[in-house]
Amino acid sequence: MLEEPNSEGTVEEVLISAAEGKGASSRRSKTAPSGSSRKRAWDTYQLTAATIKSNEGLMPSSTICHPAPYNDEDRAIAERARCDHSIKISRDMAESGTAPRRVRVYADGIYDLFHQGHARQLMQAKNLFPNVYLIVGVNNDEITHKMKGRTVMTDEERFEAVRHCRYVDEVVRDAPWFLSDEFLNDNKIDFVAHDDIPYSTDSSEDVYTHIKARGMFVATERTEGVSTSDIVSRIVKDYDIYVRRNLARGYSAKDMNVSFITEKKFRLQNKMDELKGKGKLIVDNIEGKTNTLLQKWEEKSRDFTQNFLLMFGKEGRLSQMWRDSKGRVRNALSPPQSPSASRDHSPERELYPRRRFHSYDRTTPDRDDCSSPPTKMKRKSSSLLADAAATVAASRRYNDDYSDDESGYSAPRNSSSNGTHT
Repeated sequence: MLEEPNSEGTVEEVLISAAEGKGASSRRSKTAPSGSSRKRAWDTYQLTAATIKSNEGLMPSSTICHPAPYNDEDRAIAERARCDHSIKISRDMAESGTAPRRVRVYADGIYDLFHQGHARQLMQAKNLFPNVYLIVGVNNDEITHKMKGRTVMTDEERFEAVRHCRYVDEVVRDAPWFLSDEFLNDNKIDFVAHDDIPYSTDSSEDVYTHIKARGMFVATERTEGVSTSDIVSRIVKDYDIYVRRNLARGYSAKDMNVSFITEKKFRLQNKMDELKGKGKLIVDNIEGKTNTLLQKWEEKSRDFTQNFLLMFGKEGRLSQMWRDSKGRVRNALSPPQSPSASRDHSPERELYPRRRFHSYDRTTPDRDDCSSPPTKMKRKSSSLLADAAATVAASRRYNDDYSDDESGYSAPRNSSSNGTHT
């Protein structure tokens, strides 16, 4: 039985405070908890501590904040030492969660260009059973190049990529291509996880045949549409694009393993693409400005049309001004009415009764004289008056020359005759 702690700040005190529901604040509180609540907290602490002690080795190690250890590092060695592999775990025990220790599951692969398909396979292996300790074996470059082909990443890069996956608890470097019983026993492996498709080699139709025969094989599902081979195929298909991409980022022709002429060709293509991009930006900018100008022009033209109709339309201001001033313009252009003939008895009226003359007798002003005609009419009237005056004067001279005296006859004056009048 554990003794009740007396000092503050110990792990036991923290557990008691947490059980009381007060957390760290209860340790700083000046008021001590009651005896009954402290007794319940102490019982909770004892139960928790006993559970941890009885299930020692079952608590999963965290690989969220730290990379998974390699199998030759202290953390992995300590975990392997705590595992009692003499206790065999059946498939039913593992699936039901009644295994007395952590279930050690092994998954292996090359994991070149680590992608989501790899991560999904490891996630499935981690969640095969409750409380799984996942060990992942990664093949090195030597055996991979011999059995499968060249890789893009080196083995050290592939080791590091796998150990930083959050589902992985331990990484085995230089993993074997064929899993021997010795390797399984040394690493205390309970089950092997891999997809169910036969993995054939030159000497075997399936490298997992003996694992399946022993009942240690657990199948996982492949992720369709993504694989390392697919990624490599994309790179090969667009080889020129990726070479030009790296040349633009500062890589040399030697780094890209291309010839001098090929390098110049790719750089010229990059320049052409750059010019095309700039040209497209300029065109887009011009189009944007053109659209803006068109919008402004539409607005201005709409305003201009409205103003034009307001000024020159049927009901516009100019039409209204014309209607208002038409009478005044007509009066200004038309002459006034002629006066009646009874008002003026001058000789000119007798000779030209239908023409309009102004009286020369200014002693009795005529009413028509009060309103003068327009300038053009004045000039015409003056000319007519002059003609009438000349006609009257000629008539008077004629009457003087041929008028009768008291004797009844008078010879013309200034008569020139050679004989004597009797």
